[in-house]
Amino acid sequence: MKTIRSIKTMQRTARQAVAEGKSIALVPTMGFLHEGHLSLIGRAKKEADIVIVSIFVNPAQFGPREDLSRYPRDEKGDLKKIRAAGGDIAFLPKPRDVYPHGFQSWVTVEKLTQTLEGASRPRHFKGVTTVVAKLFNITRPDVVVFGMKDYQQAAVLRQMTGDLGYPIRFIVAPTVREPDGLAMSSRNRYFSDSQRAEAVCLYRALKSAKEMVKAGERQVSKIKREMIRAIKASCPGAEIDYIAFTDLKTLKPAREIVKETVCSLAVTVHQVRLIDNMRLL
Repeated sequence: MKTIRSIKTMQRTARQAVAEGKSIALVPTMGFLHEGHLSLIGRAKKEADIVIVSIFVNPAQFGPREDLSRYPRDEKGDLKKIRAAGGDIAFLPKPRDVYPHGFQSWVTVEKLTQTLEGASRPRHFKGVTTVVAKLFNITRPDVVVFGMKDYQQAAVLRQMTGDLGYPIRFIVAPTVREPDGLAMSSRNRYFSDSQRAEAVCLYRALKSAKEMVKAGERQVSKIKREMIRAIKASCPGAEIDYIAFTDLKTLKPAREIVKETVCSLAVTVHQVRLIDNMRLL
């Protein structure tokens, strides 16, 4: 496995691979890799000759009171995991190279970023779309693989990929969960054991929603009330940012549950903000 830190070296390596007729898959990450990330690498290996895994804690997608400075990092461990998972190239650019002095060009997606995470974190998606567009330009992938846990992010980036005419096949892989259902996240490490037990409240709420739908309930308001009850029962101190029911592709609010409805939620548990989602039918 190669480790590349220079943007110019990565560009040269990608151009060479294309010239040799090799296909490239990209798995963008912010590092501190877990089994969810490794599943994306495994999927990418099935889709292309060369798998590039980028690690970049993107300062542009963090708000002023968010956890950029304490976001978990483990470069040595990440490189070992990428190698074991079969990644071919680890790309670790430096912030000063991605955003050089005087940087002022941004990529924005409009409607899809105005709800859910975009409503709660106004600067977030501007940073996400810009850095991913730069990664596409640098690595020249034929395929990209993202996870369903960041469902809105995947929808926004798929829109950007099509709108800007990138010749890239877009794959969204299933969320990987802990045995108790908690969605794997780098931020889970912030919890103590007792706090971690309460963090499963998001999954329990989603499961209660799915069970209600399975039993025939279709009214969003009733399902939402039950989800709030489930969250508070597991974690009385939880702060609910949003619980939303939206269309899988358009992210438009759903009045009733239909086949393409996704339930998404963001909840702060012991000062750690978590997101999760689930298709209900």
